[in-house]
Amino acid sequence: MPKFNLGGFIKGPAYGILNEYLGEFRSKDGYALPSRYELEITPPKGNFSKPKGGNKNLASLLMPQQESEGIVRDTGLRCESIEFPGRNLDTTADINLYGPERNIVTGYSYADITGVFQMSNDFREKKFFETWQKLAFNSTAWNMEYYYNYVGMLTISQLDTEDRKTYTIQIMDCFPKTVAAQNATYSPSTEIQKLSVTFAYRYWKNLEIDATDIPLPERLREVVGEGVERAIRNRIPKVLSKL
Repeated sequence: MPKFNLGGFIKGPAYGILNEYLGEFRSKDGYALPSRYELEITPPKGNFSKPKGGNKNLASLLMPQQESEGIVRDTGLRCESIEFPGRNLDTTADINLYGPERNIVTGYSYADITGVFQMSNDFREKKFFETWQKLAFNSTAWNMEYYYNYVGMLTISQLDTEDRKTYTIQIMDCFPKTVAAQNATYSPSTEIQKLSVTFAYRYWKNLEIDATDIPLPERLREVVGEGVERAIRNRIPKVLSKL
């Protein structure tokens, strides 16, 4: 009686499934890889004026210089890791209901995100984020700056294997809330100094599905700029600005 080769019977379909899996993984319509991403940093363009009895915020002069020298772009390229932010639907229990309890949405919220950046010998990346932080306050006059003078934007894109953007979000009204401490240590000479930066922001939008889902004040600010928007806001009755 001939022997039944169970191993050979299983091996054929197993190889077929493995090849199908690898083919899907390698195809252009395969899986997203966490290492395929791109970060673009858009720092603030605030209008800084000299306060009464104080001095002009010097950080507002340093930021355009860092942009022109390519430091802002290079900092984005040196981002070793960053998070695509999440979004939480805030809920509460619906008590005016018979039967099993249900939750209803009362709002939505976002959490801070953190990026890790590889450092150059001259710490130019750290200097950039320190300059950005100083846009929020005047260390000479000890007063806080206007909100739109220190908030910028981060653009994070997922890339496929051919460097095409498949998913892009913009993180709006963000700023480096925390520039983490760095250790100076006798570690191996091959280890790179890295900087962890936590960003606070107002909200994020998906450029594909949220392109038109932006409040009118935000669209005005993006199109005509901060100064014109403030002038328009001052002339719109409060009841209309809530629409």
